[in-house]
Amino acid sequence: MNLDLEWLHAPAAAVDLDAREAAISRQGELTKPLGSLGRLEDIAIQLAALQGREQPALGQVQIAVFAADHGVAASGVSAFPQAVTAQMVANMASGGAAISVLAREIGAGIELINLGTVAPVPAHPLIRDAVIDAGSANLAEGPAMSAEQLALALAEGKAAVQRARAAGAELFIAGEMGIGNTTPATALACALLALPVVELVGPGTGLDRSGIERKRALIERALTLHRDQLGDQPGNLPGNLPGGLPGNQLGDPLADPLSALARLGGFEIAAMAGAYVACAQQGLPMLVDGFISTAAALVASRLCPGAVDWMLLAHASAEPGHRAMVEAIGLRPLLDLGMRLGEGSGAAAAVPLLRLACALHAQMATFAEAGVAAQAS
Repeated sequence: MNLDLEWLHAPAAAVDLDAREAAISRQGELTKPLGSLGRLEDIAIQLAALQGREQPALGQVQIAVFAADHGVAASGVSAFPQAVTAQMVANMASGGAAISVLAREIGAGIELINLGTVAPVPAHPLIRDAVIDAGSANLAEGPAMSAEQLALALAEGKAAVQRARAAGAELFIAGEMGIGNTTPATALACALLALPVVELVGPGTGLDRSGIERKRALIERALTLHRDQLGDQPGNLPGNLPGGLPGNQLGDPLADPLSALARLGGFEIAAMAGAYVACAQQGLPMLVDGFISTAAALVASRLCPGAVDWMLLAHASAEPGHRAMVEAIGLRPLLDLGMRLGEGSGAAAAVPLLRLACALHAQMATFAEAGVAAQAS
């Protein structure tokens, strides 16, 4: 696979402003007071602009779940053993996981992309074997990924979007599975937002107070380690690929998105970031899930600023650091259900809401069609 990162420099596709204006006009003609459907109106207008048609539709939704293990899990940052990553991928493939149920219920396509787990993942038609290594390295001891591993993970995200596009997807959802991955996601958020760990760290899969404290100390140690290693050479990646893409405006060597991703992230987070950039470049609307997915979206927003235009945020995660990332990206969650599962589950749960917005926009009668007097201007 090509290890070139130049594709990340391509700009996001332009949003169709004519379709947006046509959708706004239609909303003003429907048999209701303007604005009375609240954000359902905004959703329809945004999707119209993204899909380039006055009346958007979400018949075909594609979910890609990226799975990988993390070396940092050996440091006790999760309530579950690392073998659960591979076990849950198998559970997803057999239809027993939350995302499996949700995908069936919303009629979405789903593929599971194994980027590298400690335990073996069984062969299955839904599982794509894209193993980079048996999980990323321990971010508290050195870079989580080499430059080559980072490039491979980003490219796998791009490839998943290309497959979704070829299958006729009208909306893309990236999910993840990786025991311990709230730790690299929190570390990334702290690095890119220049915020203290204590403000963002949370329980993940259910750590108690002492576990959260251990996690906080580990992330702080990792951030210090990598800042010291980078010194005053911001943008350098571990290995032999150049960094230095736009995004480092804070004077912190870890504020460079590619450098932070390679040193603090994981294969599945990098793949999601690559997928989000590719969605924006290829003009495919994306529905961002919770905490881990939003960390990847934050990276994507720094790599490709126009990517945010193509994002909808599904829900507010119960993980403490989510709000800061959401505010930095500039998105508003559609749902707030106290969810913190991951897998893309919150995004899948929001799809019916998007479809309702599209149906209302397309199927409600206009004042003229219904013979109803329009609202006075």
